[in-house]
Amino acid sequence: MTRTCLSLILAAGEGTRMRSSLPKVLHEVANIPMLSHVMRVCTAAESDKIAVVAGKGSELVIDVVQKENASASVHVQTERLGTAHAVLAAREAIEQGADDILVLFGDTPLLTPETLSNMRNVLAEGAAVVVVGFYAKDPTGYGRLLEKDDKLLAIREHAEATEEERAVDFCNGGIMGLSGQHALALLDAVDNKNAKGEYYLTDVVEIANAQGLSVKALEAPEAELIGVNTRNGLAEVEALWQNTARQKLMASGVTMQAPETVFLSADTIIEPDVELEPNIVFGPKVVVKSGAKIKAFSHFEGAVIGENADIGPFARLRPGTDLSAGTKVGNFVEVKNAIVHEGAKINHLTYVGDAEIGSKANIGAGTITCNYDGMNKHKTTIGAGAFIGSNSSLVAPVTIGDGAYIASGSVITEDVPSDALGIGRGRQANKAGMGEEIRVRNAALKAERSAK
Repeated sequence: MTRTCLSLILAAGEGTRMRSSLPKVLHEVANIPMLSHVMRVCTAAESDKIAVVAGKGSELVIDVVQKENASASVHVQTERLGTAHAVLAAREAIEQGADDILVLFGDTPLLTPETLSNMRNVLAEGAAVVVVGFYAKDPTGYGRLLEKDDKLLAIREHAEATEEERAVDFCNGGIMGLSGQHALALLDAVDNKNAKGEYYLTDVVEIANAQGLSVKALEAPEAELIGVNTRNGLAEVEALWQNTARQKLMASGVTMQAPETVFLSADTIIEPDVELEPNIVFGPKVVVKSGAKIKAFSHFEGAVIGENADIGPFARLRPGTDLSAGTKVGNFVEVKNAIVHEGAKINHLTYVGDAEIGSKANIGAGTITCNYDGMNKHKTTIGAGAFIGSNSSLVAPVTIGDGAYIASGSVITEDVPSDALGIGRGRQANKAGMGEEIRVRNAALKAERSAK
């Protein structure tokens, strides 16, 4: 759009019904704060500026806002005197001027850019005020949007509505758009002559009508407008977000055997032709490239999974993991801060941390890269085509050369040259007859204990 836009997000709620010391808007959906979801939607809808209204003790909110968008401004509402009062806490941002001003809430993480764009289109067509509403199956408790001849006349709270008005099922979704030309005049005209003595943003509808300005209502899906007030509500919104994200991925070419058991993050990237078995969790910052197969009960965070990789079941990939094409990470394997080159295999019961594994290397069962000395982390380097025998401990810092072999059960504390065999274990000794002596001794001890 050529029009400018200020998105103003109200985020001063304390979250008392959440029973939490964390500000409500910082509770997470898909592993990012609800406020971050709303800010990202504003950016996607081409907002030029974002202003966030926070409450007292808002340091945590300010920190999230700055990390999400360094150019966004934060304004503190020192007293909670209603929604219009909250909006005017950002007067400085409003006074800077914008063609469109969108008033949003930081606890509505399912909002989409399309709805914000639709609001802006209505404002561009000449409306001074646009209110977003939804049709409710059960409108009880919601404010009703009262229309006539394609005009929004008023927003009537349920408690104040007549029986005829309560029959209306077009309900107030809470978010509103204001023409920048009229915004301050409308907001300043709101008074607090009501039972609660608060300044209600909804009053601008009747104020604008009284001034002969155009006031419109815009429909959006009910799910988009859900605000979170309780832990139950948070779980419901999480479920809705996850379901939508799964559907989008399947539509893009991702196979999910049991979609309802796959959990995604807001930034998860999964390319077409990936196959997902049941019970997989994608934490933040995970990329899965085309052709990869992810088996059941795997958990990922901060990892890149290359093309045609074969992962799991019961695999854990931690931050810094970078798996190249055709790699194999099998059951009960944990990988952290490691680069695994093309075709390498880490099949089972293994920990690889702070390492680089060369192409086509094979890591046997029970291998451990001993990367931590109690104070510092150290790197293990394993060359291309190397073979690490089962139950080996590689004490970092250490380098295993290309094509080298490590004998099973070894503790390797020194570098192993390319194509060499590294053995780090005690020599086997067989004691004739001692097995029988041990059995006799153990049987006597057992009999003695039983007799007591």
